[in-house]
Amino acid sequence: MSRIGKHPVTIPAGVDVKIEGTEVSAKGKLGQLAVQMVEDVTVDQADGRITVMPRDETRRARMQWATMRTLVNNVVTGVSEGFNKKLEIAGVGYRAAVEGKDLVLQLGYSHEVRYPIPEGIQIRCERPTAIEVSGIDKQRVGQVAAEIRSYRPPEPFKGKGIKYEGETILRKEGKKK
Repeated sequence: MSRIGKHPVTIPAGVDVKIEGTEVSAKGKLGQLAVQMVEDVTVDQADGRITVMPRDETRRARMQWATMRTLVNNVVTGVSEGFNKKLEIAGVGYRAAVEGKDLVLQLGYSHEVRYPIPEGIQIRCERPTAIEVSGIDKQRVGQVAAEIRSYRPPEPFKGKGIKYEGETILRKEGKKK
């Protein structure tokens, strides 16, 4: 039995969930999202909870059970609370700022890097060395954060670059004489 799949998804107040065929859609204060379910699982809604169960006992159905439950939970959480990722910039002269619909990064290159902010994603820079990516779709928030980090990933010798908040960088020892 799946340890994640067996837990029902609780629907918070202010979120409307509709199940139409294999599509589960949720509408909340932050927006509207939908997820397409696979044919191997069934979805039921009762008493303010959504339960996901495998249709049969095949290996594929059991594998998809927890995956689909997690995707439904992400949709419900996204429209009610949203998701965010925080990035930190380390390095002399490295900084970030939001200008209009672009994130402008100065990362030690001869030019500044302009990253166009995608639709449905908000980026804030409270400090020049801190970036916060937020939105309702967990996958898109993580993807945008990964793309920003890829412009200058942290290097192991001095730790310079863009890293996730709380990420530990494995440091290497430099050259010896």
